[in-house]
Amino acid sequence: MASHGYEDGRLDLPFVGICTFGKYPYVSDWDAIDADVAVLGAPFDFGCQWRSGARMGPRGIREASTLFSFGHAGAYDHEDDVVYLPAESTRIVDIGDADIVHTDTMKSHANIEFAVRKILAAGAVPVVMGGDHSVNIPCVNAFSGEKPFHLVQIDAHLDFVDERHGVRYGHGNPMRRAAEKEYVSGLSQIGIRNVSSTSREGYEDARRMGSDIQSVRQFRKMGVEAMLNRIPENTRYYVTIDIDAFDPSIAAGTGTPSHGGFYYYEVLELLDGLCKRGSIVGLDLVEVAPDYDPTTSTSTLAAQILMNTIGRILHHR
Repeated sequence: MASHGYEDGRLDLPFVGICTFGKYPYVSDWDAIDADVAVLGAPFDFGCQWRSGARMGPRGIREASTLFSFGHAGAYDHEDDVVYLPAESTRIVDIGDADIVHTDTMKSHANIEFAVRKILAAGAVPVVMGGDHSVNIPCVNAFSGEKPFHLVQIDAHLDFVDERHGVRYGHGNPMRRAAEKEYVSGLSQIGIRNVSSTSREGYEDARRMGSDIQSVRQFRKMGVEAMLNRIPENTRYYVTIDIDAFDPSIAAGTGTPSHGGFYYYEVLELLDGLCKRGSIVGLDLVEVAPDYDPTTSTSTLAAQILMNTIGRILHHR
């Protein structure tokens, strides 16, 4: 067989090859998932109330994530003095996308739920790339029958609408639907600010149903450690990150940008603290709409947050 000139193996630079998440192996057989983390795309954006485009989020994040395909060395962080995602022990796969049926929310959501259930059945942590925030609804649905968890939302908007004009499964509803689940023990809703998607009554309902709501300004005033101390310790966490939690100056590529948002390290330190405080059992990152950001930095931010969070989930285990 010809060597193709690769006497010492391939360098496999980020711009070479097929764009799976982080250039990790692709698994098309969802009954053969053998990994610690499985990444799923949920390219659904029919739940939007303003600008659509988050259906292209998984594709944009995957391409951006190749920048962080560290190859054989893993990712050395000199501040932590830790090699995250070391090649010899990192078991991450990309299982592709849930099938989306255009204009059919319930069928599309059911397909997303089916995929997440396959990941859980394999004993892996599901990491889901949206898609609009309504994809969190089937992700949380998939945890029925699992042990309870505390939901941590990082977002500009409360997303606690019960029903509006008959709509119960749009991107303004997911935290309300989650709070209704008996296996969701409580919610920490962090970054909420400005004119939200939810009325005063929704905020009152959220607090009554077990939510702790903090804005970016409140978070900054108390600091990361104080925020972490408001979250139950030694428990299971499901984390949902809306990219509009970040300031539009670093995350313009989203449907509903909201100024006054987080910067990178604030969120990374919060997620790192969560990984030390308990166990992240599921993660979604939603509302990346690449076409609104010609610089692609929003997709890069999303990929960087996901790669670093996965690295810390695995390391702190």
